[in-house]
Amino acid sequence: VQLQASGGGLVQAGDSLRLSCAGSGRTVTNNGMGWFRQAPGKVREFVASISWNGGTPRYAESVEGRFTISRGYAANTMYLQMNNLKPEDTAVYYCAAARGAAASTTTSSYHYWGQGTEVTVSS
Repeated sequence: VQLQASGGGLVQAGDSLRLSCAGSGRTVTNNGMGWFRQAPGKVREFVASISWNGGTPRYAESVEGRFTISRGYAANTMYLQMNNLKPEDTAVYYCAAARGAAASTTTSSYHYWGQGTEVTVSS
Protein backbone atom coordinates (compact mmCIF):
# COMPACT_ATOMS: atom_id res chain seq x y z
CA VAL A 1 0.00 0.00 0.00
CA GLN A 2 1.18 3.51 -0.79
CA LEU A 3 0.46 6.12 1.87
CA GLN A 4 0.66 9.85 1.34
CA ALA A 5 0.43 12.47 4.06
CA SER A 6 -0.66 16.00 3.23
CA GLY A 7 -1.90 19.16 4.89
CA GLY A 8 1.26 20.49 6.46
CA GLY A 9 2.34 24.09 6.30
CA LEU A 10 3.67 27.13 8.10
CA VAL A 11 1.45 28.43 10.89
CA GLN A 12 1.71 30.53 13.99
CA ALA A 13 1.54 29.27 17.55
CA GLY A 14 -2.06 28.71 18.56
CA ASP A 15 -3.24 27.95 15.03
CA SER A 16 -4.72 24.70 13.79
CA LEU A 17 -3.93 22.31 10.97
CA ARG A 18 -5.56 19.16 9.70
CA LEU A 19 -3.30 16.50 8.27
CA SER A 20 -4.65 13.88 5.91
CA CYS A 21 -3.34 10.46 5.01
CA ALA A 22 -4.55 8.68 1.91
CA GLY A 23 -3.57 5.23 0.80
CA SER A 24 -3.72 3.42 -2.48
CA GLY A 25 -3.26 -0.18 -3.40
CA ARG A 26 -3.85 -2.84 -0.78
CA THR A 27 -6.50 -1.88 1.73
CA VAL A 28 -5.50 -1.32 5.34
CA THR A 29 -9.06 -1.18 6.63
CA ASN A 30 -8.28 -3.97 9.10
CA ASN A 31 -5.03 -2.42 10.29
CA GLY A 32 -4.24 0.06 12.99
CA MET A 33 -2.87 3.36 11.75
CA GLY A 34 -0.79 6.06 13.29
CA TRP A 35 0.99 9.37 13.02
CA PHE A 36 4.62 9.91 13.88
CA ARG A 37 6.83 12.97 13.60
CA GLN A 38 10.50 13.72 13.29
CA ALA A 39 12.04 17.05 14.16
CA PRO A 40 15.46 18.05 12.81
CA GLY A 41 18.20 16.22 14.65
CA LYS A 42 15.78 14.08 16.61
CA VAL A 43 14.50 10.54 16.36
CA ARG A 44 11.08 9.79 14.96
CA GLU A 45 8.50 9.84 17.72
CA PHE A 46 4.97 8.61 18.21
CA VAL A 47 2.17 11.17 17.99
CA ALA A 48 -1.14 9.33 17.79
CA SER A 49 -2.63 6.03 16.69
CA ILE A 50 -6.02 4.48 16.11
CA SER A 51 -7.24 0.92 15.88
CA TRP A 52 -8.74 -0.71 12.81
CA ASN A 53 -12.31 0.22 13.77
CA GLY A 54 -11.55 3.76 14.86
CA GLY A 55 -11.62 2.94 18.52
CA THR A 56 -9.05 3.23 21.32
CA PRO A 57 -7.12 6.23 20.03
CA ARG A 58 -3.80 6.74 21.74
CA TYR A 59 -1.80 9.94 22.02
CA ALA A 60 1.63 11.06 23.05
CA GLU A 61 1.49 12.99 26.29
CA SER A 62 2.80 16.08 24.53
CA VAL A 63 -0.22 16.29 22.21
CA GLU A 64 -2.97 14.89 24.42
CA GLY A 65 -5.93 17.25 24.47
CA ARG A 66 -4.72 19.21 21.45
CA PHE A 67 -4.60 16.61 18.67
CA THR A 68 -7.36 14.30 17.49
CA ILE A 69 -6.83 11.28 15.27
CA SER A 70 -9.65 9.82 13.21
CA ARG A 71 -10.25 7.46 10.33
CA GLY A 72 -12.13 8.56 7.28
CA TYR A 73 -15.22 6.97 5.79
CA ALA A 74 -13.20 6.07 2.74
CA ALA A 75 -10.92 3.12 3.08
CA ASN A 76 -7.25 3.87 3.70
CA THR A 77 -7.86 7.41 4.96
CA MET A 78 -6.90 8.95 8.25
CA TYR A 79 -6.72 12.43 9.69
CA LEU A 80 -4.94 14.31 12.43
CA GLN A 81 -6.62 17.47 13.67
CA MET A 82 -4.01 19.59 15.39
CA ASN A 83 -5.20 22.49 17.52
CA ASN A 84 -3.32 25.03 19.62
CA LEU A 85 -0.09 24.27 17.82
CA LYS A 86 3.17 25.03 19.55
CA PRO A 87 6.66 25.67 18.16
CA GLU A 88 7.74 22.31 19.59
CA ASP A 89 5.25 20.64 17.24
CA THR A 90 7.47 21.63 14.33
CA ALA A 91 8.46 18.45 12.50
CA VAL A 92 7.87 16.30 9.47
CA TYR A 93 4.76 14.24 10.12
CA TYR A 94 4.42 10.71 8.78
CA CYS A 95 1.41 8.45 8.56
CA ALA A 96 1.76 4.72 8.83
CA ALA A 97 -0.24 1.52 8.78
CA ALA A 98 0.44 -1.15 11.36
CA ARG A 99 0.93 -4.87 10.90
CA GLY A 100 -1.90 -5.59 13.30
CA ALA A 101 -5.30 -4.19 14.10
CA ALA A 102 -4.45 -2.39 17.31
CA ALA A 103 -3.44 1.20 17.90
CA SER A 104 0.27 0.82 18.52
CA THR A 105 2.71 3.44 19.77
CA THR A 106 5.96 1.87 18.54
CA THR A 107 7.52 2.37 15.12
CA SER A 108 8.40 -1.32 14.90
CA SER A 109 4.68 -2.15 14.81
CA TYR A 110 4.21 -0.31 11.55
CA HIS A 111 4.84 -1.88 8.19
CA TYR A 112 3.77 0.78 5.72
CA TRP A 113 5.02 4.36 5.84
CA GLY A 114 4.05 7.35 3.79
CA GLN A 115 6.04 10.32 2.66
CA GLY A 116 5.96 13.01 5.30
CA THR A 117 4.36 16.40 5.35
CA GLU A 118 6.18 19.28 6.98
CA VAL A 119 4.64 21.31 9.78
CA THR A 120 6.34 24.47 10.94
CA VAL A 121 4.97 26.44 13.87
CA SER A 122 6.39 29.89 14.47
CA SER A 123 6.27 31.60 17.84
